[in-house]
Amino acid sequence: MGTVSLKNISRQFTINVDGKPHNVQALRDVSFDVNDGEMVALIGPSGCGKTTALRIVMGLQEPSAGQVTVDGVPIRGCGYDRGIVFQHAELLPWLTAFENVAFALEMKGIKGEEMRETAMRYLDLVGLKDSARRRPYQLSGGMQQRVGIARALAIDPKVLLMDEPFGALDAQTREQMQNELIDIQARTGKTVLFVTHDLDEAILLADRVVVMRKGEVAEIMQVNLPRPRHNDAALLRMPEYAELRYRLWSSLHQEAA
Repeated sequence: MGTVSLKNISRQFTINVDGKPHNVQALRDVSFDVNDGEMVALIGPSGCGKTTALRIVMGLQEPSAGQVTVDGVPIRGCGYDRGIVFQHAELLPWLTAFENVAFALEMKGIKGEEMRETAMRYLDLVGLKDSARRRPYQLSGGMQQRVGIARALAIDPKVLLMDEPFGALDAQTREQMQNELIDIQARTGKTVLFVTHDLDEAILLADRVVVMRKGEVAEIMQVNLPRPRHNDAALLRMPEYAELRYRLWSSLHQEAA
């Protein structure tokens, strides 16, 4: 199982403005669930709280109020039931692709032949079995992100958290990585919470889209487009796709209007 539940999550912090303390409300009473095996996208303008919510689910930050549970168990900091992929791969530059994945397994206490077999299995899953001995500088941006995904999946988390992992990639590589993520999620059945600014990416990947504005959940939309779903002309031409994209765009621009 891998059900995530955010219940009434708020996050407030204080910054100094001209030498005076100023309270910032990053999140306010945020509640939504991510069901087992579901892929949910979080979208919204910069500063709306998407990444803060994701970091709270990971355990990298604590909420000021509310609670996050995984399969009904309240989280207490980071744990191996959750894996995260950042916008940049954040690989250790002195280690090979294999060693970067193996490092995560060693931290979990998996060693020896099991560690080696598991690391290679997940590198193979992301199409990098033949690049296992390369260091990050010898890999393209897309390949580095694949290593990051392999590292996150290798610890066998219940939930995969992704913070704009394809945002820094060129358009062609981004499309390829989107399609590969769809295939990987279909094969592994992992629960995925995915942060993005991109409406098309949200529609392509997600079963549901959570729209956020000013630290609050503004709307949650179901994506009823058929799967398997890939980034291609056939999908983009569907009237249902255009209608959903317009609804998301309208929701995001409602406040400005």
